Amino acid sequence: MQSRKLDALISTHWPDTVIATTTDLARKGLGDRALTQAVRSGKLIRLRRGAYIRTHDWRQRKPWEHELLRIQAHHSNASRRSVYSHASAALLHGCSPWNSGSSVHVTTPFSPAQASSGDDVIAHGGLLEPWEIVELQATWPRPVRVTSLERTVIDCARTMDLEPAVVIADQALRRGADQGLLQDYVDSGRITRGVRRVLEAMDARSESVGETRTRLLLRKLGIQDAILQLSVDTPLGQYRGDFGWKDPRVILEFDGRAKYFDYAPTDEVIFNERRREKELVEAGWEIIRIEWDHLSRPWDVERKVKSALERRPYERRKPAVPLLGSNGTAGWQRVRRADGG
Repeated sequence: MQSRKLDALISTHWPDTVIATTTDLARKGLGDRALTQAVRSGKLIRLRRGAYIRTHDWRQRKPWEHELLRIQAHHSNASRRSVYSHASAALLHGCSPWNSGSSVHVTTPFSPAQASSGDDVIAHGGLLEPWEIVELQATWPRPVRVTSLERTVIDCARTMDLEPAVVIADQALRRGADQGLLQDYVDSGRITRGVRRVLEAMDARSESVGETRTRLLLRKLGIQDAILQLSVDTPLGQYRGDFGWKDPRVILEFDGRAKYFDYAPTDEVIFNERRREKELVEAGWEIIRIEWDHLSRPWDVERKVKSALERRPYERRKPAVPLLGSNGTAGWQRVRRADGG
């Protein structure tokens, strides 16, 4: 079939959904032969057996939206007894997992070997209490059954490393996870030491994946006493830093929210923030900025933060501008007098 003819066929017969099943497409007149040719030519992507998406729809989506599309593809022909859990449940609850892989997680009362329905699925066998299952309305028509926020936190804490598990736990708290119910899991005595570590480390004040990872890194480096979401008043309004130390007047900002969220500050917001930063610097504060790459270089973060904490605030102020014709002594004396020398 010619490329243009195939394009027209897909455009004309594609249903009013992003993900289409083989059954949906057959009803519209797109049979197996056309689907095979469309996949080979790169016009369609086969997400899993019996579920397709148009290539241009896939490419227009953000990376975290790809994970939701994989869940939707699974849900399009999954058993109604399956409950989405672990990282998949976190996504459906609106959290942004980090480093959790692209597999779809389900929990069923059957053994994992029986429940698995493809290479893209990780099936967990186990019984769930009725109150541990909630029904959510996803971005597609059919409601989905998922583990509760609290059970999702526990499942992720059981199966993930500390850092990705705390990333989910922080966001779950911000989305309303009940700490009392989480404590009930602790009191039941059925949790592991690893789960307890996650529950002890979680903090709802971290507002992004990067902030959570930065907080955990500071703890690992032994850098203590950081105040999360430190607010400082300036003549131009209040400035809120991701992490701050009042006495040495240091603020640590994590830049990189746009990687995990469909959000970017406007030019006006950035301009006003920079003006407030200038006021802080003139008052003796030092502002350190780190990005995603810094988190893979902990020694770099340690050097930046510790060197700033060791400096006294007056050392960060600009010295007085020497008078015309001076050899610079005036400026040096201004700095020395600030120290009382």
